[in-house]
Parts: sequence; C-alpha cells; structure tokens
Amino acid sequence: MRRREFMTLLGGATAWPLSARAQEAGRIYRLEVLSPGPKVAPFNAAFFDELRVFGFVDGKNLKVNGGGFGLRDEQLAEIVTAMAKSPPDVIFCAAVAHMRAAQESMPTVPIVGLATDMVATGLVKSLARPGGNITGISLLVPELNGKRQDIMIEAVPGARRMAMLAEATATEPQQLKALQDAAGASGIEITIFTIRTSEDIARAMNEIKASGAAAINVLSSSLLFVNRRLVIERAAALRLPAIYEWPEVAEEGGLIGYGTRLSGIFRQAARMAIKVLRGTKPADIPVEQPRDFEMVINLKTARAIAHEIPAGLVLRADKIID
Repeated sequence: MRRREFMTLLGGATAWPLSARAQEAGRIYRLEVLSPGPKVAPFNAAFFDELRVFGFVDGKNLKVNGGGFGLRDEQLAEIVTAMAKSPPDVIFCAAVAHMRAAQESMPTVPIVGLATDMVATGLVKSLARPGGNITGISLLVPELNGKRQDIMIEAVPGARRMAMLAEATATEPQQLKALQDAAGASGIEITIFTIRTSEDIARAMNEIKASGAAAINVLSSSLLFVNRRLVIERAAALRLPAIYEWPEVAEEGGLIGYGTRLSGIFRQAARMAIKVLRGTKPADIPVEQPRDFEMVINLKTARAIAHEIPAGLVLRADKIID
C-alpha cells in the first residue's frame, strides 16, 4: 500500500553520516529510558534497533539500566531520584511528564524526548534553537487531533453527536474548545469525556454510549495508549466507531488509526540520541517533527461493529485490514 510523506514544518531531520564523530573505542555509553511501555514493546525495540544500526549496542558498548520501562506515573519520582545519583550520558523520555521530572532532578543531563508540542509545553525555546538540555520530537498533536476528527466525521456520515475521549491533563482546554468549535461549524456537537486513571475508561465509554454519541475521537494520551486494548475492546462491545492516534492501533483491532507510526518516531528519536552520544549538545540539535503520516482502516472491526465506512475514505487509506 502507498505511504504519504510530508515535509516537516520546522527543524527538519538531518541525516547523520555514519563516519561522523564515531563513538570512542572501548567506551561504555550510558543511556536511561523513561517509557510507559516494556522494553520488549515493538516501539522500544525499534529504538534499540536503530541505535544498533549506528553502532550503539545494548550490552556491549551501551549500558541501559532498564528501571524506567513500563513506567507508571506513581513510580516516576522514585525512578528519577535514583537515576540522578548516577546521571547517564543521555535520557530518552517518551512523555512530557517524564521530561519535566528528569529535567528537574538533572538540569544539565542531555534529554531527548517526545512531546505533544515542544514549544507550547515550554520544554524548549524554539524548534530551531531548543536552548537548554532538552531536544526531541514535537508530535503535532493539536493538528493531528483535528485531522482525526475530520476523518471520523467523514467515517460516520450523518452523525450529529460525537465524543472525545481525553486524559484529563494531556490536552490543553483551548485545544479541546477549538475541536468543539470546528465540529460545531459543521453542525456536529462534540462532548468531552475525561479520564484520570485506567479505572475511569470503561465508565467514560459507557457514558459516551449513553450520551448518544455516534463515534469517538480517542485523543493523544500515554494513559489511553497504554490501555488501548481496553479502549478497543470496550468500543467493540458498545459498537462505537473510534479513531486512534497511531496507525498501529488499527492493526491491533481499532477501527481507524491516523498519524505517524510509533515505531518510526522511536527510530527518529534514537537518531537524535545518537547525536548526543557522539557529543552534540541538545541546545544545538533542532527539534524535529513527524515526517510520514498513515491512515489504517480495519474493515474486520467495521464488520464486527456493523458499521460501513464510506468507500471514498477506504480508497484513501494507506493500509486496509480485511
């Protein structure tokens, strides 16, 4: 199937020559990772595979303690405090909260991370000149949340009421209002349902069904991603069409996934971490943005929930699961 490639908006990725600033012979580099997923998760595996391609091999010239994998929010403070006692060469953080905690405890240690919006969250001064000890990838989340809403509106023609499922602290109120206003201009009422813990998910989705919403836009959230199986299964049980932020989620049983591939983003982040390991300061590494975007539609799921996706939308998909 075809893939769509988009130019980065600012601070595009620059290829890093294999021969440039090669790692020091005999040196053991130290990397720490703060990630909600286990080390064996496909996206984390992609991160380490990319490091290996460029000569940094876990267990050989790269030491990774591993205590930050499968990280739960309540563990963050303890993990970061322990990490600060023996600071690594670079820390890779998969969430904004992880970066904030790491920077507070280790303000001079280089950090490469993933954020909804690196500038809006205050993590960097600008995309081109981060200016501190943090760089990474700004995920264009506000724009992509809106794009997914447009796709969901097209996927459920005639709907007059839809829902957004959001983590309470993950999306700025003004972004939520902008999504509501955009839908309202098309005559569609959007209701926001928020969660704070995984225990809230089933309750929120039952409320969405009871509200009469015809579909769900599952907004960007590490909590919702970690609990994606619960969201997918509950949406199927309630026969609610839903769209997700990662194409891989549709491959796992979600109805539609639109965005950049998570494994690709982790490989991109690994290449930025390599620059740090080879001696470049985060302040001198421009923040990057996603480059490739994919729409995956799962027709098996569509049939299971008795929902017919318009043929025009199916034809535009980059991958169809049938």
